[in-house]
Amino acid sequence: MITSKTVEYPVSGAGLGLRRSMMGEEMPPGAVDFLEVAPENWINVGGRYGRWLREYTERYPFVIHGLSLSIGSPSPLDLELVKSVKGFIREHGIRCYSEHLSYCSDHGHLYDLLPIPFTPEAVTYVAGRIRQVQDVLGQRIAMENVSYYAAPAQEMTELEFINAVLEEADCDLLLDVNNIYVNAINHRYDPVEFLRGLPGARIRYAHVAGHFNEAEDLMVDTHGAPVIDPVWELLQEAYAHFGVFPTLLERDFNIPPLRELVQEVGHVRQLQAGAAGAAMPESSASAPGGMAHARAYR
Repeated sequence: MITSKTVEYPVSGAGLGLRRSMMGEEMPPGAVDFLEVAPENWINVGGRYGRWLREYTERYPFVIHGLSLSIGSPSPLDLELVKSVKGFIREHGIRCYSEHLSYCSDHGHLYDLLPIPFTPEAVTYVAGRIRQVQDVLGQRIAMENVSYYAAPAQEMTELEFINAVLEEADCDLLLDVNNIYVNAINHRYDPVEFLRGLPGARIRYAHVAGHFNEAEDLMVDTHGAPVIDPVWELLQEAYAHFGVFPTLLERDFNIPPLRELVQEVGHVRQLQAGAAGAAMPESSASAPGGMAHARAYR
């Protein structure tokens, strides 16, 4: 088992994806520990939106989650995008850059995240592209396990593919707990077994989100609804197995008032505090300052 004390994280606590629609709402003091944006939506943005983002990056730790790196695409990497992301990281003091282990372009943007074939050849191809991106950035990146609805030309399991890419590329993992749940329903595997098979030492932070129930055996990853209980339970399982790691709430449409999102972020904090308390020896948990000591390792 990986514990929080053996892994260093770029941020700590519970975070929230910052969206432009939140402009005009005041973030309650202490409501979140870190924030995340998609760099493509903010690179070279000026005016009132640029000033608004700057106010937040000066107040909070930030991570970024890319949308269009298209790491599995047959087309050449967009190195100009990578260089722009590098500049954005420096400009705003970004703590971590993550992207999707998928592709979304081929001679043009496809406006969807498509699955990379789970094959040894694809492992080699994708890992080489990730190393190239890391070389240009001069830092590691984290790849997210994605939701998918078909597995073309599959020769490996999803878990085998993810682990092989992370190992060969020597990159980090953005753990999306909701995607594990969605894929487990759609592709009929045990989400807990899958979760425990991931390399905990590579986790930099995690996502939780809501999804849409298309049918009893078909879940669609939408980020458009509150997180459901089975996903919270899977997050608890992740904390119990790997130790407490930074976790961010995503919401991309049907975005409710900020106070409702902050309540969900608060639930992340409750689970983190409970897991940290359960992991401590009884004597230190009951001692004055015991919980503060545990939270320092998140």
